[in-house]
Amino acid sequence: MPGHIVKGLYEVLDERFSSGRCTNGDGRLEVLYDGCRWAEGPVYLPAWRQLVWSDIPNDRLLRWDESSGAVSVFRSGAGHVNGNTVDRQGRLVSCEQGNRRVARTEPDGSLTVLADRYAGKRLNSPNDSVVRSDGTVWFSDPDFGILSDYEGHRAESEIGACNVYRIDPATGQVHLAADGFDGPNGVILSPDERHLYVSDSRAARIRVFDVADDGTLSGDKVFAEAAKGVHYDNIRLDDQGRLWAAALEDGVHCYDPDGTLIGRVLVPETASNITFGGPKNNRLFITATTSLYSLVMSVTGAVRV
Repeated sequence: MPGHIVKGLYEVLDERFSSGRCTNGDGRLEVLYDGCRWAEGPVYLPAWRQLVWSDIPNDRLLRWDESSGAVSVFRSGAGHVNGNTVDRQGRLVSCEQGNRRVARTEPDGSLTVLADRYAGKRLNSPNDSVVRSDGTVWFSDPDFGILSDYEGHRAESEIGACNVYRIDPATGQVHLAADGFDGPNGVILSPDERHLYVSDSRAARIRVFDVADDGTLSGDKVFAEAAKGVHYDNIRLDDQGRLWAAALEDGVHCYDPDGTLIGRVLVPETASNITFGGPKNNRLFITATTSLYSLVMSVTGAVRV
């Protein structure tokens, strides 16, 4: 293994990073926008060739148009949205940590609240979500948005814990999916929807669960643990089973399917969130502190079947 070889934008920690063509894309990051206070939650909308992302302290969702490069406000007074995703109908699902709820944007622009309470108690501040093909939603609920007024509204936790929940698509009922987290953050399903990955920012690890047909989780395992001083935010998978993690001050990490850290993408700001998009799903979008970056890669993001 070559180990710790820096090739411009990339740091190769294992030969699988370069042999897997992970370093064969653009040699520099492209800055698409740099006017945020704290950017997170990028999600690519293929039908519109647009990217929507969150500027949490400014309480707005922004939109970047791939055809023109124009940036506009998608929604202001957005409830301090953090993570965004889309369901199989192309509807935007947002974790509104200021409003302490998960909401869906309908085709007519109206909002449907999917979850705002568990067992009669208000959620903390939903952070990230993922939607299965049958409409099941899993979301993380740390307390980040209620710790201060910067990214939400300061308040006491009614639940007293930071968990991952599941929304039943038939009944709308919110179930406890997994607990034992310090600060659950990014969530993502494997392409076959049989595994759910969850990053735990405060514990500096990524856990993986087996997913049953009814949406219950089992087989809790540690997929990866970060080095001292490194913490994860959101996570994504590529079509070769590699896991990519926004690792804040440590850039973007790439993990082999066996959990080995094989390389890094070096980012000049704190890398908060990532997502794949573009017509070929090989453009990595990175939100980092004030900016939205992109990187066209020879790596393709995973598509769920």
